[in-house]
Amino acid sequence: MGSLSIWHWLIFLLIAVLVFGTKRLRGAGGDLGAAVKNFKQAMHEGETEGTKKNPGEIGADGHPPAGSSPAAANQRDKV
Repeated sequence: MGSLSIWHWLIFLLIAVLVFGTKRLRGAGGDLGAAVKNFKQAMHEGETEGTKKNPGEIGADGHPPAGSSPAAANQRDKV
């Protein structure tokens, strides 16, 4: 009783098409796809913005760049 077979899904799809129509379902699918695309684009822009914001915070070796102090880092964070 726990799993749904392919027949259950086909009956559900048929009822959804009868209730909403193919045009509405296609529009809803397109809207959902556009929303996912915009979300991914915003996430990518947020990642690139974060790297541009503090480009020299941590070097490739995992340490702060030479000549920087914790006080200077705190001052940059406050701005």
